[in-house]
Amino acid sequence: MKDQSRVIAALLIGAAAGAALGLLLAPEKGETLRDGIADYINDLVEAAKDKAQAATNDVKQYGGTIYDKAKSKITGIVNDANDYKDVAVETGRAKVDELKDNAQSKFHEAKAKVKNGSNELNDSVQNS
Repeated sequence: MKDQSRVIAALLIGAAAGAALGLLLAPEKGETLRDGIADYINDLVEAAKDKAQAATNDVKQYGGTIYDKAKSKITGIVNDANDYKDVAVETGRAKVDELKDNAQSKFHEAKAKVKNGSNELNDSVQNS
């Protein structure tokens, strides 16, 4: 971007210097010379406008490309995070189910022991 600005500035400075030299060294009539210089300057201005428009389009295109790349990367990161979240949730649920099954198993074992102990105590009381 800076290089193009320098080129445009150099172009305009060169045009002004050329116009001044043209006025000093021209063998033509003043009116004809002025018309030629005006045409030349108009051509230079058009060229500068074209360069500026091209630079603007390049910057817009570059910005769009950078935006698309950043959006793509962020989308990938979000998708990866969602995948990790799903794995973590599934692992947590499996662990909770495992703990629940273990707790129920221990509860049933304890219940059976209490029932057996109660039956043994009942039998020993009745046999005494």
